[in-house]
Amino acid sequence: MKRLSYVVMVLGLACTTTLHAQEVNSGGVESLRGTATLDETKKAETMKRVIKDKNPIARNYVHQPPMVPHQTRGYRVDLNSNKCLTCHGWKYAAETGATKVSLTHFETRDGKTLSDVSPRRYFCSQCHVTQADAKPLVDNTFEPVESLGNE
Repeated sequence: MKRLSYVVMVLGLACTTTLHAQEVNSGGVESLRGTATLDETKKAETMKRVIKDKNPIARNYVHQPPMVPHQTRGYRVDLNSNKCLTCHGWKYAAETGATKVSLTHFETRDGKTLSDVSPRRYFCSQCHVTQADAKPLVDNTFEPVESLGNE
């Protein structure tokens, strides 16, 4: 009898776990993967057309990292080199007409000001992204902060 109870308990637990896993996977919410499961490989989307060089893009909220209004494909940003700083570094910004790196990029986590870009702000593409001519991936009802004067 004990053995039968044990088998029934194990089977019940296995069924519950399987049903729970299926429920968690879908959850009734569609992700950016669509209906594809994690073990399926979908065909890659076509590359979106990057917008041509243009004026800086308006920001929608305070402390929003500026969007990059030009192509960055092939820009090297690694431990030894940062292509972005050849135009946006303070030394070159006036000459190139590029936006200067913000003063906040020279501060350490502890608020100490450095003479060069802080290591935590060195890898530009962690926050700044190139704009592409692409439709939104999901519906968006975001409204920009009125005080920024965006329309």
